[in-house]
Amino acid sequence: MATTTASNPSLAQRLRGISGEVVKFAVVGLVGVFVNFGVSNAVLHLTGWAPVRCSVIGTMVAIAANYLGYRYWVYRESDAASRRREITLFLIFSGVGMLIENGTVWFATYTLGLHGPLAYNASKAFGTGLGTLFRFFSYRTWVFKAIPEVKAAEGAAPGVVAQAERVLATEEIRYAKAE
Repeated sequence: MATTTASNPSLAQRLRGISGEVVKFAVVGLVGVFVNFGVSNAVLHLTGWAPVRCSVIGTMVAIAANYLGYRYWVYRESDAASRRREITLFLIFSGVGMLIENGTVWFATYTLGLHGPLAYNASKAFGTGLGTLFRFFSYRTWVFKAIPEVKAAEGAAPGVVAQAERVLATEEIRYAKAE
């Protein structure tokens, strides 16, 4: 059986297709990083609370800001019909990312005994990087699914579009029975 370039894109073609998404994701993420660090450092210095608590507060505010950017800019073509499912998955994966990020702050503060603004921000930056990698792959894979028509417009094989439509129809029926 012969394969064609259209049905089996090369790695370079797949990377070119994802590059715009990565740039948009990075822009929204960068805004989220500024919100995260700004809020968490402000709370830390204004209240004197524990570093992990301040970091969690900053992360939660950034998660809310990032959702708006992802939903209405990066993944605006994704399936909006199942918004409740999307928000639930977004919060679950964001929560795991928050555990990754703030786990590094906890480890640096309470295990390594590192204190002070430099140690706090360095551990937060390291954790933010790890959490961002996790979030990118989980959001694009499970949270913000593309609409089948958009995939068809991008040149996806007709069989793939038909299969995606069947999956979405099955999901709608399953949700209708659950309600």
